[in-house]
Amino acid sequence: MTMAKLFDKVIGIMGFADDDYEDDYFEEEEEKEEVREETRGTGNRKGAQVVSIHTQKQIKVVVMEPQAFEDSQSIADQLRNRRPVIVNLENAERNLAKRIVDFVSGATYALGGNMQKVGNGIFLFVPNNVDISGEMKDDFKEKGFFWSLTK
Repeated sequence: MTMAKLFDKVIGIMGFADDDYEDDYFEEEEEKEEVREETRGTGNRKGAQVVSIHTQKQIKVVVMEPQAFEDSQSIADQLRNRRPVIVNLENAERNLAKRIVDFVSGATYALGGNMQKVGNGIFLFVPNNVDISGEMKDDFKEKGFFWSLTK
């Protein structure tokens, strides 16, 4: 130990030491620690925006019961607007129902969508942003596509 350090230690024990140097040192360290804590908390993200990752849009299903062939265009418009459509043709005459299904299925194909028969005279037409799971293709093979449209 050098003579200067020994002298400073003795003076410190007696209470005559210069505490200003130590106080300044500890104050600087405390300020540095506060700055570190502040930057850790914010992560240096000034101007950052929080964006929700829940982007799933609620899809509405349109149910239509066309009375005339002209109604088939409004069904196609719904598909073009990316809305699934359930078409109820139970009360339509056979020729009209066949024409509507032909027109809407063509529009569905042109838009990249799909169709599914879900019941007697009831069809589901969906745009390309909707998938249909579960199929009833066995009924189509056995009874034909329009077997339930007879009156």
